[in-house]
Amino acid sequence: MKVTAKAQLVRFTENPEQTIALAAKLCYSEDSLLELTEKMGQADCAKLIKALKKMGHLSTYEHASFTFALSGVSRALLAQITRHRIASFSVRSQRYVSHDSFHYIIPPSIEALGKEAVKKYEEQMDTMVSWYKEWQKELGGKCESANEDARFVLPNACETNMMVTMNARELMHFFGLRCCFRAQWEIRDIAWQMLDAVKSVAPNVFENAGAGCLSGKCPEGPKCCGRQEEVKGRANQ
Repeated sequence: MKVTAKAQLVRFTENPEQTIALAAKLCYSEDSLLELTEKMGQADCAKLIKALKKMGHLSTYEHASFTFALSGVSRALLAQITRHRIASFSVRSQRYVSHDSFHYIIPPSIEALGKEAVKKYEEQMDTMVSWYKEWQKELGGKCESANEDARFVLPNACETNMMVTMNARELMHFFGLRCCFRAQWEIRDIAWQMLDAVKSVAPNVFENAGAGCLSGKCPEGPKCCGRQEEVKGRANQ
């Protein structure tokens, strides 16, 4: 069964913008953190956050973290997102969780070929389910020891769910790479969803966050996609 990718922000540092601003202010103030908290208003936080970003002083951004529940994503996406090492991941296990059937992701390029192509793809997924069940039975049935080797026939299209936590600084780096049109379509879609979610709770922190070309010349050089205007249009939605 086809599924659609979804990124949901489930936890985040309380008052993330104030947390970042207080961390920065503390470095240059004789006041205690509690005293600074009482003095610093929302406008002060926004001003300081923007100044930090302009100067590139982003270490205090690491004090704010954001946790997402990702569902309807492929094992192919898992391989990509875990390359972002300054993050924490918890992923549904194919060893402990059996697959009587499995949900899967259909690439848009295959959908664009039409109904017959999609039908062929779905039949191939069904075949792999049958292979999985066959090996599971041969190896002892629905149990950990059977699952760990039967899963080898499952495809990258197989759906997984995961929890991902990143701090604000790493998220900005992540968005810079993965919101770009040169990024693979699935992780780009997830990155845009994650960006929309964090903008709703920390708008000043993630103002102008996204693909590298939003802040100037495309960092991809000769590999530039040439779609900067499209990127900017998406960022302004």
